[in-house]
Amino acid sequence: MMTVLVMILLIPLLAILLDSPVGRALAGRLERKGLAEAPDAVAERLAFLEGEVERLSTEVLRLEEDTQFLQKLLEGRSENEALPAGDQDD
Repeated sequence: MMTVLVMILLIPLLAILLDSPVGRALAGRLERKGLAEAPDAVAERLAFLEGEVERLSTEVLRLEEDTQFLQKLLEGRSENEALPAGDQDD
């Protein structure tokens, strides 16, 4: 019975400790330690992300060029100019 009471009292104390600046500092230290142990994984992930940024930048440039081309086509047509009539099968 006494151990149950102690456990019940420790839960709020643990929550207060973990939410305090001391708890956050401990969590930050544990997180940095985890990153320091796996530099190869971090370097691999960074290389992957750099490659994705490069690929996405190229794709955005291509889309910008396509948009400019289409905008020039639309601006070049006069407002009175209609689309050519297609074949109509009645």
